[in-house]
Amino acid sequence: MSASARKIPKVGLALGGGGARGLAHIGVLKALEEESIPIDMIAGTSAGAMVGACYAKERNASILEELVLGIDWRKMARLVDPNLLLLGKGFVHGDKIKEFGKSIIGDAKFEDLEIPLAVVAADAQTTEEIVIDRGSVLEAVRASISLPVILTPVKHGNRFLIDGGIVNPVPVDVVRNMGAEVVIAVNVEPSPFPKRQVRLTEEKKMPEETPSLRPSSVHLLAVRKKLNSLLREHKERIEVFDRLSKLAESAVYEGRGRLDPETPNIFDVLMHSLEAMQYERIRLRIKAADIVISPDVGDIGMFGFNKGKEAIAQGYKAAKNALPKLQEMICPIAS
Repeated sequence: MSASARKIPKVGLALGGGGARGLAHIGVLKALEEESIPIDMIAGTSAGAMVGACYAKERNASILEELVLGIDWRKMARLVDPNLLLLGKGFVHGDKIKEFGKSIIGDAKFEDLEIPLAVVAADAQTTEEIVIDRGSVLEAVRASISLPVILTPVKHGNRFLIDGGIVNPVPVDVVRNMGAEVVIAVNVEPSPFPKRQVRLTEEKKMPEETPSLRPSSVHLLAVRKKLNSLLREHKERIEVFDRLSKLAESAVYEGRGRLDPETPNIFDVLMHSLEAMQYERIRLRIKAADIVISPDVGDIGMFGFNKGKEAIAQGYKAAKNALPKLQEMICPIAS
């Protein structure tokens, strides 16, 4: 067979959801970049949609890594809106997320991206899968990351959209439908049945690692400026909420009928329950992939964004381990 009659198959990435664990996608992309593995298209759900969108726009994993490790995630957590709690709409308002996301993604349209992208969300009322591949990238990502209870749903046409992980946690079929001949699925959701007691004990002994990065890029400086601006804008509301939170904590742990301080956090319970329900769906979805990369991020919580360096390192390691099989698959094949 002559060289002219041979071709390199189109490679597609299916990036799954998983909150902070999704930062491992950056490490995967970094490893694939180093080995010059071509990425022809990306489909992402939730955290995978966010990382996928940023990469499809810049095609540079190092920029993403710098951004993630340069953000003060503790400050981000203070954007919780107490008014929404009272209304039963969620914890974080969409406008705040959009403002912050815009500093990262900008006003890009799908047709402007370097790499074709599809973003998966779900209809909040019918749980129908909604694949978005046109219009505003930021709007699509904002919908895909709208985890029920945590983030407010997004109005999209005549629908309200929520986190795509509810219906398609690792969108292998979506990227296959985009034309991918070799699909790499990146699953960052661990088994919902780990030895959690040992892990929790170890976590208490380990100090949190704080990345020491210099804001070397204009992009990173812009992101930090936007975060600080949002915090200043809502300063009074945040201070009131902080005081109420401290009073509530004191009443719960020190007052009459107090709770055991070891009682699991309500968010951890909620997330673990969702993960347990999704586990079988994920297992069935990734069977259709040609390569499955599963970073070891079970020790990182859904909201453990301060562990970005660890997540990225695990993604990088897992991708490197998968490279021999991947390189074998994408060697020029007969037409």
